[in-house]
Amino acid sequence: MNNLSRFTILIGFFSVSLIQCSLASVVSTGDFNKDFFVTWSLSHVNTSADGGTRSLKLDKDSGSGFASNDMFLFGQFDMQIKLIPDNSAGTVVAFYLTSGQPNRDEVDFEFLGNVPGQPFILQTNVYVDGYDGREQRIKLWFDPTKDFHTYSIVWNLHQIVFMVDWVPIRTYRNHAEKGVAFPRFQPMSLQMSIWDGNDWATNGGKYKIDWSKGPFIASFKNHKIDACIWKGNPRFCRANSPTNWWNSERFNSLTWPQRRLFNWVRKYHLIYDYCMDNQRFKNNLPKECLLTKY
Repeated sequence: MNNLSRFTILIGFFSVSLIQCSLASVVSTGDFNKDFFVTWSLSHVNTSADGGTRSLKLDKDSGSGFASNDMFLFGQFDMQIKLIPDNSAGTVVAFYLTSGQPNRDEVDFEFLGNVPGQPFILQTNVYVDGYDGREQRIKLWFDPTKDFHTYSIVWNLHQIVFMVDWVPIRTYRNHAEKGVAFPRFQPMSLQMSIWDGNDWATNGGKYKIDWSKGPFIASFKNHKIDACIWKGNPRFCRANSPTNWWNSERFNSLTWPQRRLFNWVRKYHLIYDYCMDNQRFKNNLPKECLLTKY
């Protein structure tokens, strides 16, 4: 059996087991019109007649975005996304959770605009109490503009897991007892946006948006929100119950198959990790960088 076959089997095993755990608590309808509202530039948001697919447009006039109707405290959030084709330099497509306050918590997927022929870069980041600076970047192992791929955030009391097609690409663990900030108090909404990141998005801002290639369009479908809706009392969302499956012991760390995939991503696809940037932190890395990843 070759490495690709083993890799595929591992993904399949994990995705099937995850689906079995999550059917009882899905709170989204699958209809963008029912689950989300437009936050930015209605004219740049296009939704299919059945509500199952939505696209966001960026042009010289505006970017665009939408957000979930509800706020959540813990759960799993999946979105299938097809990124901007061809020359997308300078653009940013974002899929993220945010509490939306000045001292916000936030969990980010940011797809950085691409120059044709270059690797596709995905940046992740975590804000806690308004502080970020926890960037990691990977090269995707596929062309995300050719088809839809599934991007997921699992957020529970124990950890945050970023996944691409069920492959865990990053974790951020709850080490609060060791003095590391972790987003566990503020409810967050799920949001998507497309915007002008000319100053930094592509090779540190070297490559700018070529507006003659626009408009730039990213597409979304098959969203699933399997999470605890915020109703003002965190006790319900922190409870270990069949509905809150993500808080169970089974999900307090990566499984052994997931760890193999996680280490594969770090070995072959990681291109930047703030926890390896001694120059930036003057040899005084953040505390979480010295603690276990799973």
